[in-house]
Parts: sequence; structure tokens; C-alpha cells
Amino acid sequence: MSFKDLGLNEKTIQAIEDLGYAEPTTVQKDVIPSILEGKDIFTIAPAACGKTCAYIFPLIDIISQKKKQNILILAADSAESVNISDKFSIFNKYHETKENSDEDSVNEANVIIASPSLLLENIAENSVDISNINILVVDDINLIKKKRQLANLEKILELLPANKQNIIFTTRRSKETQDILNKILKTPAEIKIDKNKQSEINQNNQNEPTISNVVSQTTPLKEKHSRYQKCELNQDKKAFDLAKRHKVFGNRTPSFLLADTKLVEIADS
Repeated sequence: MSFKDLGLNEKTIQAIEDLGYAEPTTVQKDVIPSILEGKDIFTIAPAACGKTCAYIFPLIDIISQKKKQNILILAADSAESVNISDKFSIFNKYHETKENSDEDSVNEANVIIASPSLLLENIAENSVDISNINILVVDDINLIKKKRQLANLEKILELLPANKQNIIFTTRRSKETQDILNKILKTPAEIKIDKNKQSEINQNNQNEPTISNVVSQTTPLKEKHSRYQKCELNQDKKAFDLAKRHKVFGNRTPSFLLADTKLVEIADS
């Protein structure tokens, strides 16, 4: 089976092929068509099976349709948020927008990527609105539990509209997360990937895409009480030019894409 068989847009497939991705992994074969059909999905999948791209590829197609979708992606921490938004930028590179078009600006999607705690901080500051979210992605709920973020996740769910598409991933089912899953999901398509599919991305030549020497090509929501350092991305012209070519959503959407200078969190040792 090829990526084309899954119903993806030709521009998305071109970006996928540029990275040398030969064929979809098992989780991508199961998840991508279901997301494009608008179904609720609950997926149990091991690490390194290609689950992140399983939702990024179809969401890029949905964003490119310019139907003013509002997408919320909850990740376990800021580092994973950056990883997700990097992939959005890379695989979206052929879906160029006309930045001067008023019609495009009105119909552009809005994409928020954050950890539960960081999102709640920004909601409290009235800097982000999640009352009109159409698509919710939780990646993954088991890692969010390990980060002691389940209580924050529940608070966020109370603020979200009931009528939305829900896409939930986990590495394992647990009693602690089941009550929350019951609140999110009604009649989802449940997809379970065998543990022997772990590291399938290596077998399918899906190497992790990166933009060399760019500390972060995204601007995820800033975390309070952290130490920050100003990073001049244009100090490395080659890396900056490469990253700039991938900034193709336009000025308005999503808000997490590359800026010439930004604050980059310094990890605590």
C-alpha cells in the first residue's frame, strides 16, 4: 500500500517522498483514512511506529482545504510540542498560501500545540481561545499521565466544545486514563498496533526529519518561570534559509512557525 492509496493530497505525498518515506507504517495505514473521514479515533501504539506522522499528514491536508478549522494538539511537554510543529512545517512545504489574499486569511486554520499546563496558563491570561476547537489530538495520554498532567487535561476538556473530532493516542491502556477517555470518546474507531511494530519507522525508511542547526523552528507557547535565551537564527544562514523555505502556512496560520529571532528555553541540567 502507498501513501496515495490512503487518500492524501498529492502535495503532501510529494513532501513525504522528498524525505524518502517508501511506504506507510501499519499505524499510518489504519489512522490516516479515519482522520480524513472525520472519525473519532483511539489508537494504542508502541513507540517509533510512526504515530505522529499518522495524524500530521491528514491534518496538513485538512488545513490546506482552508475551511477555517481550529485544531488543538496536546503533547506531554514543550519539547514534544516543538517536535510536532517542526514536522508540520516540513511536510507542509508544498501547500503554499497566498499571504496577501484576504479570502485565504479568513479561511486559514488555527493550530495550537502545547502541553496541558502551558495551555492553561495561556488560557488564564486570555491569550488563547479554545472554545471553537473542531479537532482535538492528544499525543499521548499515557505520557501526559506520567508527567502528572491528567488533572490539567480534564480542566481543558471542560472548556472544549462537545461537537468535535477526537484523535487520541496512547502507548498503553491504563485505569487512570480510562475515565478521561470515556469523557472524550463516544463510539471511536479503536486501533491497536502490535508491540512487534515498534521501530517500524526504521524498517520503512521513515527517518526522523530535522532542520539542521535550528534549535527550534517553532514558537510554542512560552513557559513561565523558566530561563530563556535569545537565539538569532540568521547566524547560520544555511540553516535559516532551509527553515524559511518550510514556512509556507503564511503569516497568520499556524502561529507556531519560524520567527527570525525567538526565545528558546534552556533545559535545566
